[in-house]
Amino acid sequence: MIRARGLTKNFRRGKEVVEAVKGIDVDVAEGELVAFLGPNGAGKSTTLRMLTSLLEPTGGEASVAGYDVVAHPAQVRARLGFIGQGNGGGFSYKVVDELHNQGRFYGLPPRVYRERAADLLAALELTGLEKRSVQSLSGGQRRRLDVALGLMNHPPLLFLDEPTTGLDPHSRANLWGHIAAMRERYGMTVVLTTHYLDEADSMAERVVVIDHGEIIADAAPGALKREHADDVLTLVVATDDGAAVRAALPDGVGDVTVGPHDDGLLLRVATARGADALPGVIEALRLAGLATVSADVRRASLDDVFLNLTGRSLREEAVS
Repeated sequence: MIRARGLTKNFRRGKEVVEAVKGIDVDVAEGELVAFLGPNGAGKSTTLRMLTSLLEPTGGEASVAGYDVVAHPAQVRARLGFIGQGNGGGFSYKVVDELHNQGRFYGLPPRVYRERAADLLAALELTGLEKRSVQSLSGGQRRRLDVALGLMNHPPLLFLDEPTTGLDPHSRANLWGHIAAMRERYGMTVVLTTHYLDEADSMAERVVVIDHGEIIADAAPGALKREHADDVLTLVVATDDGAAVRAALPDGVGDVTVGPHDDGLLLRVATARGADALPGVIEALRLAGLATVSADVRRASLDDVFLNLTGRSLREEAVS
């Protein structure tokens, strides 16, 4: 569905040339849901704008849905849906008018765009809001309208640029439920950018990490976490003998730190497959006569992956 080779984009700022995207190679297969992660200014949105033919590349080449983004931009746009960071509906317009106009923009016959609008309104739980102005909708309703607008042409490929930014957790979950249903219904390929790492972790089949305009990792979320981050075991041990705790642990268990705690010592172990390792750690402590007061496993996250790859937290970038 997407093939890019050596894709670059430079911007001129006075006499300075800024390399926003530096030779990206990426393929997205038909039907995949791929998330692009990276800090602000990493090149994610610039890459999406080039792939959607909204921004011409400085160098390299890219084809989307079988068409070159530079040579055939109209054919590319006809075959994709794009939901940007801002709301797409005109605030003073009625919901149904916006959907009908979107259908007209794609050259659909009146019967077709009316049927599609009614179908999408029902599927995205917007029925009854047809005559409401866009500005009167809640944030979640506006984003669901954006999804409906992006699907009016029944695109085989949908781009989502931070689609849930600013929504509360309930609205985020609700919107993703609708997007997943639409994806299954239409068999769409979906390309997503987000700062919500739980979304990328739970929804995406692949995660592409971009930093300084380059792809630095590309794999399934689980594979990235196994390769670039550890789970962390946190145990409280009923002793004040740190040397005894360290000596009791199995060889090669992971990176170990021991510190004070009100109930004894706080033991942290960074290790792969923490849930599998925890019973062995507790048993090793027991055999050494050391009682475990409490134990917890914190799974490796995509933010841990990003931190280990770049030295920065993606969550901190999102907040800033």
